[in-house]
Amino acid sequence: MKQKEKKQNALLYERPNFYKDAQPEQIKAAMDYAEDYKAFLNSSKTVRETIRFTETLLKKNKFAALPAKKGQKRVYGIFRNKTIAMAVIGERPVSEGINMVAAHIDAPRVDLKQNPLYEDATSATACMRTHYYGGIKKYQWVSTPLALHGFVVTKDGKYLDISIGEKSDEPVFIIPDLLPHLARKEQYSKNLSEAIDASKMNLVFSSRFEAGSEEKEALKVYALQLLNQKYGITEHDFISAELELVPAIGARDAGIDSSMVVGYGQDERICAYTALTALLKDLPRKPKRTMIVYFSDKEEVGSQGNTGAHSVFIQDFVAQVLAQNGEDCSSANLRKCFMNSQILSGDVTAAIDPNYPGVHEKQNAVVFNHGIGVSKFTGSGGKYGCNDANPEFTAKVLKLFSDARIQWQMGELGKVDEGGGGTIAYIMANLGAEVIDCGVALMGMHSLYELCSKADLYCTYLAYSEFLYKG
Repeated sequence: MKQKEKKQNALLYERPNFYKDAQPEQIKAAMDYAEDYKAFLNSSKTVRETIRFTETLLKKNKFAALPAKKGQKRVYGIFRNKTIAMAVIGERPVSEGINMVAAHIDAPRVDLKQNPLYEDATSATACMRTHYYGGIKKYQWVSTPLALHGFVVTKDGKYLDISIGEKSDEPVFIIPDLLPHLARKEQYSKNLSEAIDASKMNLVFSSRFEAGSEEKEALKVYALQLLNQKYGITEHDFISAELELVPAIGARDAGIDSSMVVGYGQDERICAYTALTALLKDLPRKPKRTMIVYFSDKEEVGSQGNTGAHSVFIQDFVAQVLAQNGEDCSSANLRKCFMNSQILSGDVTAAIDPNYPGVHEKQNAVVFNHGIGVSKFTGSGGKYGCNDANPEFTAKVLKLFSDARIQWQMGELGKVDEGGGGTIAYIMANLGAEVIDCGVALMGMHSLYELCSKADLYCTYLAYSEFLYKG
């Protein structure tokens, strides 16, 4: 009977569970890995901050910016301070193909408008007008503590990095919600998507003015005085500034067993961090194929622009890597390199939510603690806008993970016609490379405080490392 069961089990697929299979030291390693990850989330709430964090870590590990000295094998490139790629050049020619993990580092947020500051006479407050970025549920952003981050170029040409609301002695900001006593007509009678009007997501910035002031806009003027005293900012400087509102509360352990991480921006900095640390994991070891990790911007709004995945940056970077290795960097050889390449599109997927299981098809959905989530395709409806990975490459990646005893699970983003979502996979595939989506499953994706499993986080780190070095 046991022999028969063994044969039957060999025919079946059963997704592994990290806590069922892992040894105590592996569980401890997963818990420890999450500590540095939380610190990363707290220091990297914007794209520019993520770039700075990454460059600092690369320099510590003796990476050099391109163009670099002859023979330098660890190199990186940054463009517009919003997109970055890093490479460890392998033993084989770069033109024979690279192993790449590509992730985006922007996240849904609320931006200040170009000319945001105004004085509201009715409420006797100074306010800031906003414009949301990416796919958010607007109601989540009201009545929650927000921090102001960003970058300002002043009229006299100075560059200023802004961060207000992260430290305990700094003020936070609020977009106030309407009290339930008065919401019957304004909100309760409307659809959820319409209950919070984007034009009414104005930030209460300040509420006092200088004693004895007779200024026409005393509240606004006083707010500008404070900004000018601390940062040297004038109202004119807002016009070109890049100022973003993000949740002020930092990443924390979640669950009575501390088995999860809750925090802002995990879509999509979770795959960026695991890819970066995977690249750095075994640096003394010389890889056979060149390894590249690429972080793009603007994915949440279509990957357009000169820092999005549609830009020429990643192609230019690979051409520079070819040249750094003494190889022909012509367009023909660059195309050959990409067509010989293998890429994991590092993007999150949706874990089954215990409160809304009906939006998933359980057999083809991912769940917490079962490892890295692999998605053969994303897109929506009839796989519209997807990269549908080839079976040869899909099987190769899954075998690589299985042989290394790394937990993985196959899934997709919800039921057919329920919704769906896109990644940068198809953009990378357009270059001719083999591409598949692989990343961490989240609950509450695109919310202010997304939830991930520490086990899945750690498995993704191990999976990316295995792919980069052995793929």
